[in-house]
Amino acid sequence: MRRPSDNGGFTMAAKNGITYADAGVDIDAGNALVERIKPAAKRTQRSGVMAGLGGFGALFDLKAAGYNDPILVAATDGVGTKLRIAIDTGEVDGVGIDLVAMCVNDLVCQGAEPLFFLDYFATGRLEMDKAARIIEGIAKGCELSGCALIGGETAEMPGMYPDGDFDLAGFAVGAMERGADLPRGVMEGDVLLGLGSDGVHSNGYSLVRKLVEHSGLGWDADCPWADGTLGAALLTPTRLYVKPALAAVQSGGVHALAHITGGGLTENLPRVLPEGLGAQIDLSAWQLPDVFKWLAKTGAMAEAELLKTFNAGIGMILSVEQAEAARLSALLQAEGETVFTLGRVTAGAGVRYEGRLV
Repeated sequence: MRRPSDNGGFTMAAKNGITYADAGVDIDAGNALVERIKPAAKRTQRSGVMAGLGGFGALFDLKAAGYNDPILVAATDGVGTKLRIAIDTGEVDGVGIDLVAMCVNDLVCQGAEPLFFLDYFATGRLEMDKAARIIEGIAKGCELSGCALIGGETAEMPGMYPDGDFDLAGFAVGAMERGADLPRGVMEGDVLLGLGSDGVHSNGYSLVRKLVEHSGLGWDADCPWADGTLGAALLTPTRLYVKPALAAVQSGGVHALAHITGGGLTENLPRVLPEGLGAQIDLSAWQLPDVFKWLAKTGAMAEAELLKTFNAGIGMILSVEQAEAARLSALLQAEGETVFTLGRVTAGAGVRYEGRLV
């Protein structure tokens, strides 16, 4: 399905006349890229996939994937201005994982298993090695999430992007059996379990870049809170919560999941709570990761601003039945997650905080 193009353009040239390559679009390079990434895409194969890359469309058999009466769920997202850091540093290997994570982490919040993924990669001039590293990162994210990379689009568009720049968009489809969709059954008294993040993830990077500019540091400067460079630390990929979250959902007792993205805890948790219910969260229940301490100090950020901009160290929140909270916490820890008991679902809309971030 992946085909190189400039949005479907076509050129016929007379002998010794102007060619498509003269206009800045190298079809041969695009075809070579498809061949190069096929092994990575093949590693993402799973039950239900009916064809590989190269066709006009991709086929997926829901019955072969084990579904009887499935409901499909779709999600789309990008990586945002985190890409600017990747472009400026040349460290592009992780942004493909970011792209997948931003989509599939949303799918599991609906109770869905991610099934397949498609990407859109646009650039002004196709650089083979860079493009391959990006798409191999996408394939890695798919592999870690149990979903297949079944197609995509490579768009070489001269004049649309400066040399070296690119953009990414992703699209994921998942499924659950009818009646298994989430959120479902959220009630007052539910326990809120938070799963630790791996850093800033993929939201708030316009502010991150502003704060780094304010600090006077460059991307190649020593990171103030960790080993390596500042740029590399800020490019830590978004954590993939798919397999632990699905294990928890399938074990029972999970009423809702909220992916903490743009808007932070303050804006994302209410999205999965019924009308009239809110949340009480103890900010001392977890330690604010060093990256957020540095960002907050650099910008003299108010705590409220941090909580509605960044994930603040919590990348996913589960609303779970009170009687199942201890079991689910242990299950999630066994799946490799760092779990914090944040608070409870309460009467009255909105998120209320107690304590302080430390």
